[in-house]
Amino acid sequence: MPDRGLDDELAGWIRLQLTPGVGPVSGRRLLSAFGPPCQIFQRELPSLRALVPEQTAVALAAPPDGEMRKRIETSLEWATREGNRIITLADPEYPPCLLEIPDPPLVLYAKGRSELLGRPAIAVVGSRNATTQGMINAEQFSEALSVQGLAIISGLALGIDAAAHRGGLRGSGSSIAVTGTGPDIIYPARNRALALELAQNGCVISEYPLGTPALAANFPRRNRIISGLARGVLVIEAAERSGSLITARTAADQGRDVFAIPGSIHSPLSKGCHLLIKQGAKLVEGARDILEELDYGPRAPAREPSAPAEDEASDDGLLGRIGHDPICADELAARAGLPAGELQARLLELELQGMIEMLPGGRVRRVVTP
Repeated sequence: MPDRGLDDELAGWIRLQLTPGVGPVSGRRLLSAFGPPCQIFQRELPSLRALVPEQTAVALAAPPDGEMRKRIETSLEWATREGNRIITLADPEYPPCLLEIPDPPLVLYAKGRSELLGRPAIAVVGSRNATTQGMINAEQFSEALSVQGLAIISGLALGIDAAAHRGGLRGSGSSIAVTGTGPDIIYPARNRALALELAQNGCVISEYPLGTPALAANFPRRNRIISGLARGVLVIEAAERSGSLITARTAADQGRDVFAIPGSIHSPLSKGCHLLIKQGAKLVEGARDILEELDYGPRAPAREPSAPAEDEASDDGLLGRIGHDPICADELAARAGLPAGELQARLLELELQGMIEMLPGGRVRRVVTP
């Protein structure tokens, strides 16, 4: 691999990020005191010790070893590939909203349309084990907001995150994924096709260096970037101890708006959203609620999720008897006056049509679609 010169400005930023013990807060402290990375590495050990721990100061003062040089060169080579970019705090295209948070990343690795990082955005997060209704809500809300020009930000996880990205990609605002791994690693692997589409038509970013695996501690930390890039965070389906609540609380600490979609009082995946609403999050029933709260004027009427007509699909009123809360099959059979065998056949037909979903414990829930 050709030596591109480790005194290069970008190489200095990468080296600073790769130095053990240097994080967003200590890195900014060093930058404020000494200037750009190339000047930090020229400082004497005593002046470095005044700002960072001994071991970190020694690493900053010493010349880069072979392993460090190799990692820097690998990162520089990665940035030369089509669609890849490394954005530093000194870059004029660094997302301005991230500069508002207390601990912005020193370096961002971006794949795809990095210009999206400067676009007004809304974060959409929620359960990895989402219900069918939650997935539909995530896609519909995200598409409706993206059509208005808002970029949809999420974390590329299974469930609500993936649905939000798919909806965002269908609108002009597109979608941005913030990952908890290095930019060369796709996690979870089941979302590989989605990640490739985001890298083509949206953007995938990470603060973690190349080769960083999926470590549990990295995912809660990346949530501050998800909320920091956005004007607000929408939570769709979250349990009481969901990681989505961490993102929501981080958003509130950063001065961002928090929105939540309510659900059934009987659903564990509604508990987190209801808790947020009790704590002051704005209850939303449609994309227009979010646009109005953000004072973001829609350029076209926002599409809203709407309930199906009671007599649709020739279901002879069965959907109406199901209602909008989960119901057990025995109670539904009593309401509809149908034998158990006939009811199960009818429910199977409705499930195949995507009009209901079967829940654990023999319960049934209606699915609302446009």
